[in-house]
Amino acid sequence: MVGFARIRRLTSRENFYNQWIAEGRHSTMDYLAREPERRFDPRQLDSRLRSVISLAYPYAVAPQARLDWRAEMRGRIAAYALGEDYHRHVLAAAKAIANVLEANRAGTIARVYVDTGPIFEREWASSSGLGWFGKNTMLLSRDHGSYFFLAEIFTDAELAPSDAPYRDHCGTCRRCLDACPTSALQDSYKIEPRACISYLTIEHRGPIDRHLRPKIGEWVFGCDLCNDVCPWNSSPADAIGADDGFRAMPRLADLLALDDAAFSRHFSKSAVKRAKRRGLLRNAAVVVGNTGNRDGVPVLVQTLQAEPEALVRMHAAWALGRLGGAGARAALELAMRREPEAAVVNEIEAARAEIAA
Repeated sequence: MVGFARIRRLTSRENFYNQWIAEGRHSTMDYLAREPERRFDPRQLDSRLRSVISLAYPYAVAPQARLDWRAEMRGRIAAYALGEDYHRHVLAAAKAIANVLEANRAGTIARVYVDTGPIFEREWASSSGLGWFGKNTMLLSRDHGSYFFLAEIFTDAELAPSDAPYRDHCGTCRRCLDACPTSALQDSYKIEPRACISYLTIEHRGPIDRHLRPKIGEWVFGCDLCNDVCPWNSSPADAIGADDGFRAMPRLADLLALDDAAFSRHFSKSAVKRAKRRGLLRNAAVVVGNTGNRDGVPVLVQTLQAEPEALVRMHAAWALGRLGGAGARAALELAMRREPEAAVVNEIEAARAEIAA
């Protein structure tokens, strides 16, 4: 999809944004608080800018037979992160369009963004007629649902704006709000990022709060639940099928066995690298605990004994407490005598107490 809008100061977003930052909803994502004036008005970057071209680039979710992630000890990766990093493809496509614009109009300025700058991307896409803000806080289109990336070209060319804005088509539907395990989605089209599974598994760098870990379910990177249930999405992501590689539903034991070199080899060209190795393995340990499958105890024991990252060991200890059994109890007792990090010791003690209870 493509749409056009005249550049203006987004005064309608200022109060919302300032309150959102003041409430600390950006949490550890400090970059979201930077350069607010550029977010409100791209002309702060270049006063000559006059128009924005908003672009939507699709990504597919093919329906196939679903795996039993608990029995098969697999995690799940959000559909947008499958394959090569979307930044590469979408940026290349947007730059190709910008190059055509520059070639056909001497002296044209064309600045391209794909999730790479202080830009209110959804606001500009909405203003350009590409869709409406859904209750899941995604931009939604009646024809394409929410399975698309956004890109913007800011230019000094005077382009005619798109027709009237897209009207809201969510109506009384609450599927996304009701499906969110952590209640991150709120009424009035708002989200609490600090409870969002995508934030917790990608952007959050420290320990995941214990009360949120069980709610993460099978997600080792991102979350598609509010996309899955949206009636405007015709290709439900809850139907991803079998895969023995590092794609939609990787084996949790394989993830927990990744060293730095293997992580780079598998994910250097993937959006999954955003979580970093320690984050991905932290998430994998949590998901093992969420399977309830005691076949996961041996891999957790190995992680607790040999993993160099304390953050990962912490969550492996928690997962052992969730799975329970004699093997988990023995491993925790042994680790209690050997563990040098106080934070990990605290998790081991909590896990032992859970098994004892």
